[in-house]
Amino acid sequence: MPKMTFIDKDGTRKDVDAPVGLSVLEIAHANGIDIEGACEGSLACSTCHVVVAPEDYERLPEATEDEEDMLDLAFGLTATSRLGCQIIMSPELDGLTVTLPLETRNMLDT
Repeated sequence: MPKMTFIDKDGTRKDVDAPVGLSVLEIAHANGIDIEGACEGSLACSTCHVVVAPEDYERLPEATEDEEDMLDLAFGLTATSRLGCQIIMSPELDGLTVTLPLETRNMLDT
């Protein structure tokens, strides 16, 4: 089974199993990682924003225009930012490392 690493806001690393077919958001929730995902993966917010390690970013499929639109709302956007709900684990992504940003913006929370 592929593995991946989450780096928390405080720098703590957590290596987890990353089942093929699950999103990074789903993998985070299954492993108690503090990532919100307010829209539950429906591509309607940016609360599952993650920063992909530069060495892993090129292995990802390109972001869709809809994902890029949602990323524009994210705090701390970087050149390797993606939405965790849009990264679907595959064998090719084994060893993926993502860092959680310091803040998120929940536009759904009123």
